[in-house]
Amino acid sequence: MSETTGRGRAALIEDGVEFDGGDAALLGAIHETGSVAAAASDLGRSRARALSRIETLEDAFGTLVDRTRGGSGGGGSQLTAAGRRLLDRYDRLQAVLAATATVPETVLDGTVRSVDGELATVATAVGAVRGLHDGAEPGDSVQVRVGADAVTVYAGGDRVDPDETSARNRLRAEVLGTETGETVRTVRVDVDGVVFRVLMTEESAERLDLSPGDDVAIRWKATATRVVSQTRDSDTP
Repeated sequence: MSETTGRGRAALIEDGVEFDGGDAALLGAIHETGSVAAAASDLGRSRARALSRIETLEDAFGTLVDRTRGGSGGGGSQLTAAGRRLLDRYDRLQAVLAATATVPETVLDGTVRSVDGELATVATAVGAVRGLHDGAEPGDSVQVRVGADAVTVYAGGDRVDPDETSARNRLRAEVLGTETGETVRTVRVDVDGVVFRVLMTEESAERLDLSPGDDVAIRWKATATRVVSQTRDSDTP
């Protein structure tokens, strides 16, 4: 296990739903155009796809867009107060990461167990981890790279279900400490002797109020995990 650094990627996560740059662009376009259809057109997306994504986001973050059917007033769409707050939160997080030249990564050495489409399952020191691969095959020796900005911390371990099958990686951990920077905090957690670093805003850190020794769960999406091939073990049966 080692650490390296990589570019930051802003995302807000609630109830397993990730709000990222594409979603911020959609809400921003709705705010500018006053219409879901016009916003989707400006972004090169279909209206149906945009509406479906809004519904998914609203299941997790609450009502984000007020939609009025056409009539004498012509109808239209505008962001709710919750929608504007969410967009503001994302903009603040993006600014925080932009001010951070590099983002720490936890790097795990491992061996590919299986490949399912674009995802590979890798045996590592902390157990099986899934991530996006680029041509990996079973038996390959690889590095699994997890950016500190991709990991979410939950107080307590009840968020981790070892029998649950999903595209997310979930592990129990213990808080080691918190490093306070100019614009962001870095929380260090231990998973079976491996140290993960997690970037979070001051707002999130204050809400969680984590202390050394606290039991937590960490979670990150497989699609935010890079599996980098090194050498293939040709002797693997």
